[in-house]
Amino acid sequence: MEATQLTPLLGMTLGQLQAVVAELGMPRFSAGQICRWLYEKRVESIDEMTDLSKPNRAKLAAKYRVGRYAPAHSAHSVDGTVKYLFATGGDGANAVESVYIPDDDRATLCISTQCGCKMGCNFCMTGRQGFHGSLTASEIINQVLSVPDSERLTNVVFMGMGEPLDNVDAVLQVVEVMTAQWGFAWSPKRITVSTVGLLPGLKRLLDETSVHVAVSVHSPYHEERASIMPVENAYPLRRVAALLSGYDFRHQRRLSAEYIMWKGINDDDAHAEALARLLKPLGARVNLIRFHAIPGAKFGTADAATMVRFRDLLNSHGIICTIRQSRGEDIAAACGMLAGKVAASASTND
Repeated sequence: MEATQLTPLLGMTLGQLQAVVAELGMPRFSAGQICRWLYEKRVESIDEMTDLSKPNRAKLAAKYRVGRYAPAHSAHSVDGTVKYLFATGGDGANAVESVYIPDDDRATLCISTQCGCKMGCNFCMTGRQGFHGSLTASEIINQVLSVPDSERLTNVVFMGMGEPLDNVDAVLQVVEVMTAQWGFAWSPKRITVSTVGLLPGLKRLLDETSVHVAVSVHSPYHEERASIMPVENAYPLRRVAALLSGYDFRHQRRLSAEYIMWKGINDDDAHAEALARLLKPLGARVNLIRFHAIPGAKFGTADAATMVRFRDLLNSHGIICTIRQSRGEDIAAACGMLAGKVAASASTND
């Protein structure tokens, strides 16, 4: 059997691994041993799992593989940001990008959950390429484990290619692996999941995890938001806000609103006032994001002075608002620029 036809172990939960070892006639405690090898010791082959007997390793290797694979390309920014391209889909026909962002004592990895995206936001490069499939839990968590600086990571954000909650089963499985004691044993406060507001998946994320949540808002007005984000027609922001109002974001868990600013569109005082009315009851903070131009975009970038005024107005209403520093724009790694293209990712290759 070819290696690509073997089922990857990476991304499996303890319960799933218990089913695997039971199927193979291995001791039940072997599942915990495999977890340690996968998520604590980070092995790349079954042969490295030396506390499993040779016969049991052979049984495992006959049907399964670890599932680790290195990025195919990397691009390095002048600001230290690194963008990695991973081939996906078994045959490697598709690709996604992950972005490593070092910042003093923090190191954040922005990971992808889909190849392309169905959401069709007209300011996003990923959305323009259409949808080519959701990643498996194995493919998602491989990004975390297989970037060169994996062991330095302090935070992971599900803000790369795709809509995480359109692939909610895989995302929740990855979060379980990352936060469980048998997995990475990370605090959920080190993880943020971004969404345009898919309500069914958002409710599951809120109920089944304690990770931080970031909602892509970009306009507080229904018709305007619908014109740039088609999801507004199916799941209006007012319904998203109503759901969020039932959860507590005043303590450890954080709710953020992502707000890209476009010149002359959503950058005036009226938008700031409407945004404040929407978000203050939710205890949300706001990240203002400079628009990063993409080919053919009809939007312009709001100037720095306008963004500062908008930030200060929100702060005056008691809303914590910050202007996010752009990172990796010179390698097309900033917000909205990921496209999963080899040519775009290969300016500096490993």
